[in-house]
Amino acid sequence: MSLPFNVASHLDTALRAAAAKLGLADRGLWARWLFRRIVKLGWHPLLRINQSAKFRPAGQPRWYWLRELVRDVNQRWCSRGTAFVSSERRLDCTLVAWWGEGYTDPWCILTDVPPEAREACWYGLRAWIEPGFKVTKRAGWQWQRTRMTEPQRAARLWLAVAVATLWRLSVGGMADAAIPDRTRLDGSAALGMQRRQRRATRLRLVSAFRRGWTLILVARLDHEPLPIATFLPEPWPTVSLSNAPGMVHDSGVLDDVAA
Repeated sequence: MSLPFNVASHLDTALRAAAAKLGLADRGLWARWLFRRIVKLGWHPLLRINQSAKFRPAGQPRWYWLRELVRDVNQRWCSRGTAFVSSERRLDCTLVAWWGEGYTDPWCILTDVPPEAREACWYGLRAWIEPGFKVTKRAGWQWQRTRMTEPQRAARLWLAVAVATLWRLSVGGMADAAIPDRTRLDGSAALGMQRRQRRATRLRLVSAFRRGWTLILVARLDHEPLPIATFLPEPWPTVSLSNAPGMVHDSGVLDDVAA
């Protein structure tokens, strides 16, 4: 199905406006070349690494184990410096570490943004990657069934998948936002979970992706104009220092470690 010009133009604008330019990856995908490639593309890497590495803060002569910098829950730490002792892996970057409640280990994240412009909890956006895999494959576009072996052909198809996914999510998200709260399913008691307050994390009977496809398909079958929607972004995640007693930061951690 081809898209009318106004639809394609609207989606192009949404694509450019929605781009956060954050390169997120789990510990198993860390590599110095990947960090540098993300920076070269004009994006900002947020790559998580294991605690078995060392970091030397800028202006400090000593290398610190990452587990020395954040040792308890509700602590976070951030500084510019050099990661990894070996010359083959050594990287000038910003280290952001945070140990939140409910996690067995702290997040140790390498990025290129300056220390004053970072939040470790941004890495929580990586959780969107897993639903993205699901939508691309068995819950959506069935990518696992492709037999393509030519990278250039696959790249063109992935572009179409990306644009169509944004379209479906924008339409479904707008429809989902219009549903009265009183009609939403509240399964927190049955799941033994604390009642969730954020609209985006409440349980849905139908995903925004599936709802968007239904609305587009119905409009097509009824010979009506295809629905156009805009994204409704939530505020960037932040951590309040005042609400996290015991949190330490930068040089205070180093003094404590040295003592």
